[in-house]
Amino acid sequence: MTQDTPRRAHAVMEDMSATAVREPVPEHLKTMRMDRVFWSHFAPNLGLGGWVTGALLVSMGLDFKTGVAAVILGNLIGALPVALAAAIGPVTGLTQMEASRRALGQMGLRLPAFLNWIYCVGWDAVNNVPAATALIALLLAGGIHAPFWAALGVLAGVQMLASIYGHHVVQTLQKYLGAFLLLAFAFIGIVFALRGQAPLGSHHPVSVSTFLLAVGVLVSFNLSWASYSSDYTRYLPASANPKKVVLLALAGLLASAIPFQILGLISAGSVADASPTAVIASLLHTLGPLGTFALAAIALSSITGNSFNDNTASYSLISAGVHVPRVAAAILTATLGYVLAVAGAGRYTTLYTDYLMVTLYWIAPWIGIVLADWYCTDHAPRPTPSGWTRGASIFAITTALTVGLFSTSSLYTGPIARWLGGADIGYYVGFFVAAGCYAAGMPRRTSS
Repeated sequence: MTQDTPRRAHAVMEDMSATAVREPVPEHLKTMRMDRVFWSHFAPNLGLGGWVTGALLVSMGLDFKTGVAAVILGNLIGALPVALAAAIGPVTGLTQMEASRRALGQMGLRLPAFLNWIYCVGWDAVNNVPAATALIALLLAGGIHAPFWAALGVLAGVQMLASIYGHHVVQTLQKYLGAFLLLAFAFIGIVFALRGQAPLGSHHPVSVSTFLLAVGVLVSFNLSWASYSSDYTRYLPASANPKKVVLLALAGLLASAIPFQILGLISAGSVADASPTAVIASLLHTLGPLGTFALAAIALSSITGNSFNDNTASYSLISAGVHVPRVAAAILTATLGYVLAVAGAGRYTTLYTDYLMVTLYWIAPWIGIVLADWYCTDHAPRPTPSGWTRGASIFAITTALTVGLFSTSSLYTGPIARWLGGADIGYYVGFFVAAGCYAAGMPRRTSS
């Protein structure tokens, strides 16, 4: 009985030490089932953010057909690097950030790891604003008046608790809560598509720059998971089939993002603007008595996404060189995400669009280098460089140049982006330039 207690505890809570984040998962603990790869990449996209993204396309100037084309193209481009990164986890047993130290070095890893921590805090706020809005409406339907800060606090507390327990609890939430949300949102989507004011027949000219900007927002929606992917495949056995891992991750990302965003596009004719409040009001009007069911699903959806964020953030803060226990890192992330959500709730649509675009500028070159390092060489273990490597320099320089020259947002527009009429191609340039420069100077695969 006494000997069995630590084993049961491990089944629930992940190791809380910083050392466990930096070191590979021991082989005897790598017992994750393959189906979890699908759920861990599927469930985090099941939230109002995807719906709002689809509705946002109409306000950006796209019609229905062009919007569907942008959704399919943007998600394919954004999801493929994430799926390819998922295959790194089983072999290395490392988190996605720690796996990148092969290319960036221990010192060079700290910059993208810190950026990823900030990024996770931002996603906390992005996911929680619509979920808290839905929870307030749900409580109001039951005669309970709750302020935004209190509803947000309830959600943030549950998410933080899940991230404190770590990988195993987060994976369980992704599978079982994800399955419920899949059924719930499929039902809501069908009813909404039948009863809503879908702009299916609308057609008008769409400029190339507008289309590219829309595709960029959609690329970022999935590409943003690239810095998380191996976090949720590293508990697979090292012998796991890499092609199966890639295909399951790709299927999970596309099966959640594409239908949700198309439903958001369909709903655009029924919402006043692409904001959480307007989308929720439209859902309630269209669904009638089923509206409370929709509110509950939206509120719960933030738990799958943000338990993911908070857990990965705790890994990233430790990888950035901050010497704190994983639990402290998870608590700090959830707290800052809460503060940011309260501060930015009134400007959700603008902040959301800018946030999605800005994240691409560092993620694109970083994942380009990581994938080039993994797929252009053999996977034999090699010593981690302790300092700042050539790969770290390529990452820093490429990121700075793409932000300075190519970025398009309400905060800043680069000279090349202005010359292109506002089209944002910096993330494509960043990915291919960083990957190409890194691959050009590295040794090739050894023949077997």
